[in-house]
Amino acid sequence: MDTEAVGNFLAPVNATLNFSSACFLVAGFLFVRRGHIARHRASMLAALTSSSLFLVFYLIRFSLTGTHLFAGTGLARTVYLTLLFSHMVLATLLVPMVVRLVYLAVKERFPQHRRLARWTWPLWMYVSVTGLIVYLLLYHVYGYV
Repeated sequence: MDTEAVGNFLAPVNATLNFSSACFLVAGFLFVRRGHIARHRASMLAALTSSSLFLVFYLIRFSLTGTHLFAGTGLARTVYLTLLFSHMVLATLLVPMVVRLVYLAVKERFPQHRRLARWTWPLWMYVSVTGLIVYLLLYHVYGYV
């Protein structure tokens, strides 16, 4: 299997990991709202695992195949690049926020954890969902060059 084939294999794996993260985030949100703390913790650790695996596999794919050029034009290209740019910037900002969130939970500093989670959760959801949308646009709707 050559590097391009490995990269093409990893792209849908990463999309699945993004989708999984979003599902675990929704489950974690619902569980904490219902007071199911153990289930919330499990869901959020699953979201963290999915997102971490995504990052590892994304870096491997990127190192093997580099960037892919989006084949869409006009408004489609503008929408794609806007989503991609916001996804990348927020994903970068999200990493220290999630690390801090986990730290606060481990230290059982739940008031601070809740305050930070109110900002972190929607950003994490946005990053997970836009990651999936970027994948669909790049690989399935328009293809890449």
